[in-house]
Amino acid sequence: MRALSRFCPAGLCLTLLACWLFLAPASAETRVALVIGNGAYASTAKLPNPSHDAEDVAASLKRSGFEVLQGIDLRQADMQDLTIRFARAASKADVAMFYYSGHAMQYNGVNYLMPVDAVLSDEADLKRFVRVDDIVNDLQQAKNLRILILDSCRDNPLADMLKRSTTRAASIGRGLSKVEAPRGTIVSFSTQSGQTAADGSGRNSPYTTAFLKHIEEPQEIGEVFRDISSDVYDSSGKTQLPELSLSIIGKFYLNGPVSVTVAPAAPQAAPRADPCAAAEAHWKAADGIGTLGAYEDHLTRFPNCIFATLAKARIEGLKQKVALAPATGNPRSTKDFDGNWDVTLNCPPTGKAQGFTRALSATVANGVFHADAQSQGAVNRLEIDGQVPADGKTTLSARGTTGASTYTLNNLAPGSPYAFTVDAQFDRTRGTGKRNEARACGLVFVKR
Repeated sequence: MRALSRFCPAGLCLTLLACWLFLAPASAETRVALVIGNGAYASTAKLPNPSHDAEDVAASLKRSGFEVLQGIDLRQADMQDLTIRFARAASKADVAMFYYSGHAMQYNGVNYLMPVDAVLSDEADLKRFVRVDDIVNDLQQAKNLRILILDSCRDNPLADMLKRSTTRAASIGRGLSKVEAPRGTIVSFSTQSGQTAADGSGRNSPYTTAFLKHIEEPQEIGEVFRDISSDVYDSSGKTQLPELSLSIIGKFYLNGPVSVTVAPAAPQAAPRADPCAAAEAHWKAADGIGTLGAYEDHLTRFPNCIFATLAKARIEGLKQKVALAPATGNPRSTKDFDGNWDVTLNCPPTGKAQGFTRALSATVANGVFHADAQSQGAVNRLEIDGQVPADGKTTLSARGTTGASTYTLNNLAPGSPYAFTVDAQFDRTRGTGKRNEARACGLVFVKR
């Protein structure tokens, strides 16, 4: 700094120093990535994209400050050697990423990655493959952020060979089985679990094309992967939706926005909550209910998130079914059920879970059902919501929190959230309903 001040005014020197600090990579953070592209298979169909995918992804990650271990068309021994090197590097890194393009398969719920010299005459040959669970364990050694990317849900002819040679063919699933992201981890598959992905006709697969488009953008890492998923879904004609599981706390940037200032920093406002953080969980609940009200509720809560387009499609489809349904001689209205209802929820004991009984006051307004109760002296809140159609037959969505000291539910610790659905049939005076799960809770609805 002293040498610099001889040649420029103090204000300009301060500006140059600020620029250098913001533009220079953070030397304290170490990033490592293992990138593998397997396409030249000896005993099954060759894949044209993986070698190009791996080359382009490796180059992109190097530009983002990663030390990249790269392998193309790896045999079994080479693949094992490279994964061992990656495990050692990940244990010393702040950020670790694993990217794989090539053939993979699931057997008995376990995912396997296939070297190019792999054969699969029976299930014993699976020991020559690389288990995805082992890669996930290696990633967990990184200190801050771990990312697993599998662009590998293609049709695998070797899986058919294994089906013919084993008596447990039912254990060979289509595509890959779901991997839940451990804490501090992002898991992204090229398509949903149990589905297959397209190879694409260009240099890269559809998923890797979207990945290369967004991974270097100065956006928060969760937003980057949501944008990747949206691009794949749109470019595939809404037929291929990547599987995305995020379990990260805070915001991470691979390429953060650059800003330069010489003024004293003003107090920073609290970071805004991610508006799409709960979109995936809410979508699964809404899609499980499958009613018009459930999809409309999702679209209202998450209008700009990844499942908004799907929600609109579901809503349009349900509205068309209603429009095409034959008219009845005595049509009924959802408002037939409007009013106040007394609801009794009775859950008998199941296993180690204690039984409980709850009395709730409910309302139906314009066909929308809502019940809400909170016990006294303990955090034990229960809400039931749903849409009541004209025929009175519906599925309600219930959410609750186990009591701090009153009871346990399905071995959940006190204070844990839980959810279930309730199948119900309403009429003008009385209806009954119960959960469609093994530990069913009975409900009685009586209109006042």
